[in-house]
Amino acid sequence: MSDGAKPLVLITGAAGNIGRSLAAELADRFRVVGLDREAEEWPVPILAADFTSDEAMAAAFARLRDAHGSRIDCVVHLVAYYDFTGAPDPLYDAVNVAGTRSLLRQLQAFDVGRFVYASTMLVHRPGRPGERIDETQPIDPRWAYPQSKAAAERAIGEERGDIPVTILRLAGVYDEATMVPTLAQQMARIYDRAAESYFYSGPHDVGQAMLHREDMIAAFVAAIDRRDALSDMEALLIGEAETLGYDDIQDRLGCLIHGEKNWPTLRVPKTIAAAGVWAQDRLEPIIPDAIDQGEQPFIRPFMIFMADDHYALDIGKAARLLGWRPRHRLSDMLPAMVADLKADPAAWHARNRVTPPAWLAEADAAGLPAEPLRANHAAALRAAHRRGRWTHLVNIGLGTWLITQPPLIEIRNAWYAGADIVLGAALMLFAALALSWRAQWARWVCAGIGALVAAAPFVFWTEVGAAYLSDTLLGGMIMLLAVAGPPEPGPSPIAALTGPDVPPGWSYNPSTWRQRIPIILLALVGLYVSRYLAAYQLDLIDDVWDPFFAGSAADPQNGTEEIITSSVSEAWPVPDGAVGGYTYLLEIVTGAIGTRARWRTMPWLVVLFGLMIVPLGVVSISFIIIQPIVIGTWSTIALIGAAAMLVQIPYALDELLASVQFLVRRVRAGQNWLRVFLAGDTDEGERSVRTDELDAPPGAIVKDMLIGGVSLPWNLAAAALIGISLMFTRLSLGTTGTIADADHLIGALVLTAVSIAAAEVARPARLVLVPLGVALIATPFLLETSGPSMINNLLCGVALIGLSARRGRIRERYGDWNRRLV
Repeated sequence: MSDGAKPLVLITGAAGNIGRSLAAELADRFRVVGLDREAEEWPVPILAADFTSDEAMAAAFARLRDAHGSRIDCVVHLVAYYDFTGAPDPLYDAVNVAGTRSLLRQLQAFDVGRFVYASTMLVHRPGRPGERIDETQPIDPRWAYPQSKAAAERAIGEERGDIPVTILRLAGVYDEATMVPTLAQQMARIYDRAAESYFYSGPHDVGQAMLHREDMIAAFVAAIDRRDALSDMEALLIGEAETLGYDDIQDRLGCLIHGEKNWPTLRVPKTIAAAGVWAQDRLEPIIPDAIDQGEQPFIRPFMIFMADDHYALDIGKAARLLGWRPRHRLSDMLPAMVADLKADPAAWHARNRVTPPAWLAEADAAGLPAEPLRANHAAALRAAHRRGRWTHLVNIGLGTWLITQPPLIEIRNAWYAGADIVLGAALMLFAALALSWRAQWARWVCAGIGALVAAAPFVFWTEVGAAYLSDTLLGGMIMLLAVAGPPEPGPSPIAALTGPDVPPGWSYNPSTWRQRIPIILLALVGLYVSRYLAAYQLDLIDDVWDPFFAGSAADPQNGTEEIITSSVSEAWPVPDGAVGGYTYLLEIVTGAIGTRARWRTMPWLVVLFGLMIVPLGVVSISFIIIQPIVIGTWSTIALIGAAAMLVQIPYALDELLASVQFLVRRVRAGQNWLRVFLAGDTDEGERSVRTDELDAPPGAIVKDMLIGGVSLPWNLAAAALIGISLMFTRLSLGTTGTIADADHLIGALVLTAVSIAAAEVARPARLVLVPLGVALIATPFLLETSGPSMINNLLCGVALIGLSARRGRIRERYGDWNRRLV
């Protein structure tokens, strides 16, 4: 048969995936012409047509008539606007409804054998699990897209004139490589083990019928072939007879992707689920993956309330009138679909327009095979979790301890006792959940519970010393057991499995245990000091030891007691000593979390760790400054705590610098800074073989702990001695009044500058000694003073300026930072 004698089929949307597939299937037996937004010549001649413009449509049909005449044997109308936001959009009416009207009005001037419209099964009211819907089910679409399709069907009835119409109400279309968004998102969530993959707001046995692309094309071909045998207006449901429930698909995908036969899916009340989705939508601008992709989350609040919708189809009418039955079943095709996902995850996400997880995009950018990376990370995570599972069992036991504690130690505050019982029960629940390696999030919940337990004694102003000691210890243990054990919580697969331990250009690793132990030991000193002071503030002990400083003559308290009951301390709503101890406890916990590569696997933690140490050190020295100036005395215990805090500072700065340098490098490499900050990343350089860093002679370990990245050149040591002497000129030189206050203030600031400059990475901080020296020289001329005090200040000021000139030896390498160490 010559091309001119073949029946003419007009396909709207012929340039789309479905249109191209249908055109290719019909090309041997029909003359096929397409309409789409832009003119093309492949796979069939396609005429340009704007369905939102009557004038453009008239021009397109004039060209069609000139080229092919006025007889059209069949029109297949595929053009439609579609999105999954659930919100009304003007394009739904302009394209789906008004565009369909415009098309039919143009067709009135042609001899049309049949109009076949691609609609959706979602125009029908959903059924209930266990029942099937057929074409008699009421039309009751639930959201914007099917509502526009139902409106288009009504428009067809009004505008068709004498043109016979077949409406094919299609199920969700899929093939081995692409699928409807709902199924694609479900696969992607399970593949990435996203938190959403474990929750669902509807019955687990609800499902929606599916339709393989080849079966859909076969249905269109059958409708075209039988165009003369059908009545003037037919509506047919097209889909597979088998409908898998949501839970069944979850289990099958979990088994195929991860080898897990029963994927845990928890049902969440709709109101809670909708609130969570709403919050996610509002918070999306700060979620790293969203920033990377510029997209909103797929799951929208409107979907939550349609989670009960069940669409299982009775396709008997299509079988009877078209002789059509599907040759595929989703249950049979899932293995091939998962295999396609695993073969090239990045390409699969792109084809299905699913935002890839950030780690997948990172692996693709780094040229790493994504599927082996995912599988290896899952295996490593499970192995590490097995090694650390005992920690969660211990936390369950600590939960029972909390529940039974109030009557044993006679906690009389009902709110405090109730808090212990509730927190203990919550700990048992979430620690039990954390026994599953999939529930890594539960570890953070347990850590949060531990933080609340540690805070409870001073929040409720306990009157029981045993409660303060017990809950402080329990809170710290709970936090450590929850998140300090293996596996390291939070890093992305690429951060966990690739990248070096030593920062690029560095001569050592600032995150090793040898580097962290000094900070933790000093934090313990601070914790013990603060806990002791807090016990007095809580009236748990009657007095506090202070061998050197007395209070005012009219006050029987010693210096320490007077300071921690002063107006400065009592300005806090809770005991400030307890707050200090709580901060030291958090510092110990954050110091213990993470592997030796945490400077790049957990940069957020390193920054938090550094921020707790450096500002807390400044606060501590500030408190020391105000003691004699505002309160009029000192506290020996507080001085010890402040000294421990100041010594911590140089030991924390190198790791903080390594993380900041890492973030800068990754941003320059095109990575999203917030994603890298929260989940880590790989870095330049190869991973070395890890050995036990504490398997060494004790002397070598102690040496590394003391001088790793920290040193005190003789000039800085001399400046520190000057600072100490200035703080005590009241005692050594008998200074009084404002000059004594000025000496004390400058001395404390000198010690702070020396402490910071002791870190090799912060050696330029010694230059702060210059303005401090100048200020010290100026004080005798600005404030009233005695001769010895004047001479002392002049000599110390000149000495500080001179001592600041020498940098001292920098033993280690810090990448390009060494150039800044003036």
